[in-house]
Amino acid sequence: METIDDQLEHRYDAYLAQCPCRPLLDVIANKWTALIVGALLDREHRFGELRREIEGISQKVLTANLRALERNGFVARRVYPTSPPAVGYSLTALGRSLAPPLVAVREWTERHMDDVEAARARYDTGLPVDVPRSVPDGADPAAEPAAAR
Repeated sequence: METIDDQLEHRYDAYLAQCPCRPLLDVIANKWTALIVGALLDREHRFGELRREIEGISQKVLTANLRALERNGFVARRVYPTSPPAVGYSLTALGRSLAPPLVAVREWTERHMDDVEAARARYDTGLPVDVPRSVPDGADPAAEPAAAR
């Protein structure tokens, strides 16, 4: 007999077209989200500080992403009673729970960028993409299942 916990565990399936998880994936699987969450890990930032720390993000894009993160409960917006009003952004508990996987993806990206560039170069010259993979610290590539290779 299926328990309530079993039902809750299978309530969402992002592979289904109508799953409400999909719009949330659009928000969290976004380069700007990863960079904003990473920047807010240490402390609260004001808008201008975020804009300076995340090079290349426009005011419009930063505003839209902060609003989406606030709407979904990842970022808290605090207005200070100064003249003019100052606004600070910080991670909520939910935002802090999202940080580890986003940091891991960013770190993986930085660590494997050379491999990706090599794959792109091979692809762009018409060669098969068979990039020698970087091996994670202490990992044995021979121990990976054949399907993962």
